[in-house]
Amino acid sequence: MTGNMVWSLLKLGYGSDPRVIAGIKWISGYQRFDDGQSQPPEDWPYKRYKMCWGQHSCHMGVVKSLKALSAVPSKRRTPEVTASIKNGCDYLLAHHIYKQSHNLSRTAKPGWRKLQFPLMYQTDVLEIANILLDFDVVDSRMQEAIDLIADKQAETGRWNLESTFKGRFQTNIERKGKPSKWITYRSLRALKRYYGG
Repeated sequence: MTGNMVWSLLKLGYGSDPRVIAGIKWISGYQRFDDGQSQPPEDWPYKRYKMCWGQHSCHMGVVKSLKALSAVPSKRRTPEVTASIKNGCDYLLAHHIYKQSHNLSRTAKPGWRKLQFPLMYQTDVLEIANILLDFDVVDSRMQEAIDLIADKQAETGRWNLESTFKGRFQTNIERKGKPSKWITYRSLRALKRYYGG
């Protein structure tokens, strides 16, 4: 929630608001980017929320935290923010975006392979690829995810909406299983940036 809210408020021009600055400091101060190699911290906030702060960093928490930090202008990134960006990108690359880092033959969560909009707290390969590309990261460990995105292009040249929160909002944006303007735009944007087009 913090990552999504900070990203939204930064995009809406509230980067100087003390509450947004506090959110950025919270992310860079508390978000973990470890892969279960060490004992997790026992103090606040880690002790209270084992689901989010367990032995292994929460993959979606890492993604949404990096999403927020991607909206921080380069000239306003503190050393702590810069370190969090590096650690978060390294974490996602170790997972080849959507795989189990300790067994790269396995998908960490099958739902991450489905292209979704809107994402809310959930994530997918397309969001993660675009976040890494926001930081100008182009790495061979992204290749399988990029191939997965490219392979989902239909003969029409568009991409379909594969998963959605349809029915949970005031209005539905697009129809599941049908061509999606949002997924198509985001897919083309990712492929163009990855391949330097």
